[in-house]
Formats: sequence, C-alpha cells, structure tokens
Amino acid sequence: MEISVRDSAGVSILDVRGRITIGESSEQLQQALDSLIQKGARKVIVELNRVPQIDSSGISTLVRISIKLARDQGALHLVCGPGRVRDALTVTRLVEAIPTFDSESSALASFI
Repeated sequence: MEISVRDSAGVSILDVRGRITIGESSEQLQQALDSLIQKGARKVIVELNRVPQIDSSGISTLVRISIKLARDQGALHLVCGPGRVRDALTVTRLVEAIPTFDSESSALASFI
C-alpha cells in the first residue's frame, strides 16, 4: 500500500493506493493519520478511490481516527466513488457516520 499526503487550503489529504486490510496496511494507515494529527491536522480527507479492498480492520482504523479528530474539534471526510469499497462502507453504515463524498472537490467544499 502507498500513502501520499498533501495539503489543500488547510485540509490534509491522504491519497491511499492499495488494499487496506488487517496487518501492515491498516497499521500503515493508522500511523500516517496519527502523524498528521500530532502535527496539528484537524481537517483530514482520506481519498479511497484507488483502494480495491477494505476489511473490518481498515474500517476500524477510519472510525478510530474520526473519533479522535472529533474530540479535537476536527473532522475526517472520505472520498470514495461507486465500487467494492463504497459498498463495504455502506453495508457497515460508515457512510452515515463519516461524511463520504464522490469527489475530492465536494469533500473540500464541505470544510468551508
């Protein structure tokens, strides 16, 4: 799995490529998000359009980070178009708990 981080108008954006499953990839995502929060990030977008698969471990990571950001008056938003990952987020009702958008521009606009 590859993660790249960039900033757009004060919002940290994580571009994730590859599977987010139990083990190293979920831990890598957790570490990347924790690092951003430690550096003061409060508005975070995770771009999931290049993720072919996410399991319960990856979903748990997103939930933990969302809760952590909310406690610090921040927010986590997801970008995920139609497909297997969006289906997994919908079935687990995560799309109801964490704002999920079809495009990065929509996710960014939601922070304004």
